[in-house]
Amino acid sequence: MRALVTGGTGFIGQHLVRRLVARGASVTALVRRGASVGALEAAGVRLVRGDIVTGEGLAEAVRGVDVVLHLAGAVKARSEAEYQRCNTQGTRQLLEAIARVERPARFVFCSSLAAAGPSRLGQPRREVDAPAPIGAYGRSKLAAEEAVREASARVPAIVVRPPLVYGPGDREFLPSLLPMLRWGVALKSGFAPKSYSLIHVEDLCEGLLAAAERGRTVSTQSPDAGVYFLSDGREHGWEEVCEALAHALGRRRALVLPVPEALGYAVGLGAELRARLKGEAATLNLDKVRDLRCEAWTCSPDRAREELAFTPVHPLEQGFRNTVAWYRQQGWM
Repeated sequence: MRALVTGGTGFIGQHLVRRLVARGASVTALVRRGASVGALEAAGVRLVRGDIVTGEGLAEAVRGVDVVLHLAGAVKARSEAEYQRCNTQGTRQLLEAIARVERPARFVFCSSLAAAGPSRLGQPRREVDAPAPIGAYGRSKLAAEEAVREASARVPAIVVRPPLVYGPGDREFLPSLLPMLRWGVALKSGFAPKSYSLIHVEDLCEGLLAAAERGRTVSTQSPDAGVYFLSDGREHGWEEVCEALAHALGRRRALVLPVPEALGYAVGLGAELRARLKGEAATLNLDKVRDLRCEAWTCSPDRAREELAFTPVHPLEQGFRNTVAWYRQQGWM
């Protein structure tokens, strides 16, 4: 396999590149100028300097590859326009570059559960459900999926929607919880039950490669064709997530403290305003508070099991344990 990976210096991308190299694939990575690429160089990856937003390097990067695994994108931004510019327009430009090649590569787009929107307790999202994103990030990812569908006559493509991703190298999800759980407590938005789907990064990478090899392609004739949700196959209550992480830290339990949602809005608004004054992208903002207010962010991997033979191998507690062990080895905690 000759593969191009965008976002190869990121959390998921580094795992995916290592897995491809271990399989004997010839790997090209599109990387921004100034990015840290020591690990990629050590793995023997061909580097192309470029940017999906400006279009720099795209023609060179897509030349001679069989599959493009598109992970690059913005997970936080200063405005919805910024999300659209990177996640939507960047994806469209990459597709155009692939379409201009004599034999277009197979394209796998790593989208997000956010593109589909929240679910209800006990009713995980399925591919046939109409998407209903509630935030700027999710809307930009859904618009990128539409760009993939529009290009499907010229570029054979598959869309993968993961939920919360964790594992060694994660700097966002679990690190945001660790400071609280080290003290044996965890905050929860509101007083009602909340449920989430999760996936270990190694399971996600296996799913992405299975999609590249066996996934059905998207079509303009069917809104859900070629779309796959990936998860560990369970719906995890927030209390279960916190308890599993507490156990991984060597603690017996975590005290979950509900926080009134009105207070969450106030904190989110304050964080967003501070970030705007500094010209930065806020990690916590009103969109994130709206996400936390939803009763469930869950999805079913049944289609992936049936069509991709996708079988996750990292249950939550085991996945949390190996992630925490990695953090300790790296001196992150």
